[in-house]
Amino acid sequence: MIVPPIPGLEQVPYLTNSSMMDVDFLPPHLIVLGGSYIGLEFAQVYRRFGSEVTVIELSPHLIAREDEDVSRAVADFLQDEGVDVRVNSKVMGVEKRGDSIAVTVETAGAKSQVVGSHLLLAIGRRPNTDDLGLDKAGVATDPRGYIPVDDQLRTKVPGIWALGDCNGRGAFTHTSYNDFEIVAGNLFDNDPRRVTDRITAYALYTDPPLGRAGMTEAEVRKTGRPALVATMAMENVSRAYEKGETKGFMKILVDRETKQILGASLLGLSGDEVIHCILDLMYAKAPATVMQRAVHIHPTVSEFVPTMLGDLVPLQ
Repeated sequence: MIVPPIPGLEQVPYLTNSSMMDVDFLPPHLIVLGGSYIGLEFAQVYRRFGSEVTVIELSPHLIAREDEDVSRAVADFLQDEGVDVRVNSKVMGVEKRGDSIAVTVETAGAKSQVVGSHLLLAIGRRPNTDDLGLDKAGVATDPRGYIPVDDQLRTKVPGIWALGDCNGRGAFTHTSYNDFEIVAGNLFDNDPRRVTDRITAYALYTDPPLGRAGMTEAEVRKTGRPALVATMAMENVSRAYEKGETKGFMKILVDRETKQILGASLLGLSGDEVIHCILDLMYAKAPATVMQRAVHIHPTVSEFVPTMLGDLVPLQ
């Protein structure tokens, strides 16, 4: 876990992503420092339990690595549930105030205070590599505590590989398991698997969830490559409509020349499952026209992916 250098933090009790799992009471007012995946998941959970919740994020929008339209949509449904979302806000200090914790925040040059009962640090995590004796084996770490590895997860020391959260190449359960597959393939199966064969994919487990694969729209724009995009509001998806879960939208990005899918953001009902039909097509390096002509089962969320691919327009 990363503990930011906030004045007064060492004087107040705080929760982490680990200790939060041991909480067996309802915090009257939970203040969450960090508006990304861990922070937002806990924020929604405890708001639904009945806590007041305030999320404080330094970046201009939540989940900063995502596109702004995705971040805005997530902020909207959290605010609709009563979560106090404060973005572009810097924590200037914290202090104990009786049985409460006061957090001083600066937003657009103006200072204010948020007073709550409990504080959750969700700024990020640091690998637990400090006490492994790596220096005795000659294995180095970078300034963030990660162990540098090559494309097949070898360290610079022959015979030593680094898998999982400690190598900085994924930090998800699914990428950690794939790390094992890469090392086992290279060591035992004469199968030269590589980390760069892996397509970025993950989920944000709010309700509704966000399923992600490949590049964001912002990343595609940075490449300067000509691209196509299609979007669909979840309120137009019949399965979402019949379940009364119409928040969110789906977005798919396609290379204009090769017609291969570059990335997708599916924020909405079953987005964390539907993303896999897109992800598998990306691994197959098949053009989007393959899925556009596929017949998916009605009534599902997945049935609208081919429909979307028939409505691609140039990314402006």
